[in-house]
Amino acid sequence: MWLGEARVPTGMRLYAIGDVHGCDDLLVEVHAKIATDLTTQPCEAHRIIHIGDYIDRGPDSAAIIERLSRMSATDERVLCLRGNHEQMLLDFLADPVANGTIWLNNAGDTTLESYGIDAGQWRDNSRHMIKIAAQFAAALPVDHRDFLNDLDYTARFGDFFFCHAGVRPGVPFEAQDPFDLIWIREEFLASDIDFGAIVVHGHTPQPEPDVQPNRINIDTGAVLGGRLTCLVLEGNTHRFL
Repeated sequence: MWLGEARVPTGMRLYAIGDVHGCDDLLVEVHAKIATDLTTQPCEAHRIIHIGDYIDRGPDSAAIIERLSRMSATDERVLCLRGNHEQMLLDFLADPVANGTIWLNNAGDTTLESYGIDAGQWRDNSRHMIKIAAQFAAALPVDHRDFLNDLDYTARFGDFFFCHAGVRPGVPFEAQDPFDLIWIREEFLASDIDFGAIVVHGHTPQPEPDVQPNRINIDTGAVLGGRLTCLVLEGNTHRFL
C-alpha cells in the first residue's frame, strides 16, 4: 500500500499530532485549529490521534498529561499512543535504580520539575534515584499514572497505521515488538518496502513533515523551536494544520 492509494474509512477524518514534548501552549493551539477545521469543514466522524512523547524537554509536561488524560477519558474520539519518553517514565517508577539514569539523561528532570520536584544535580546512585522516585510517585496524580499505564502502542484506521517511532520492516503489524514501536529509527527510516499500510509516526524530528511513499513523519521538533504538526487524513488525501 502506497500513499495516494491508501484510504481512510469512508466518512471519517483523522487528525494526527506529532511529538509535543512539554509544549502545552502549542498543543492548545493545535487543538483549537482542529476545532476550527471541524466547524468550517464538517465531517461524519473524526478521530484525534496523539502519537506519543508528551513529556520531557519542554516546561509543561504535567499540564499536557492533565489535558490529554481528561480529554481521552471523556471523548472516545481522542486517542493517545505511547512514546519512548512515557515508557522511560514508567520504567523509572518501576525500578529507579536500573532506569533512572537513562530517563534523566533524556530530560526527565523537566517532567519532574513540572510536578514540583527538583531533581537538582541528580546523581547516578541508588539512594538518590530511589528518593526522587518516591517523591515523584507521591506527586503523580492517580489519573495521570493510569493514563500513562493505559497508553496503547498502535492504532489503525483503514490503510493508515499509527505508532510512535515506526515498525520493523518485514514483520507483520500484529507481531511488532513494542520496543521497536517506540524506539526504532534507522532500519525503519531507510526502508522503502511496502509495509502493508502507510505508517504515520514521529520520534525523529525533521524541519518539515517527511512524506514518503510508505510513511509520514510528523515530528517537526516543536520543542526545538519548530512547529507542532497536525496531519489531516481524509479519503485518499492528506494535508497539514
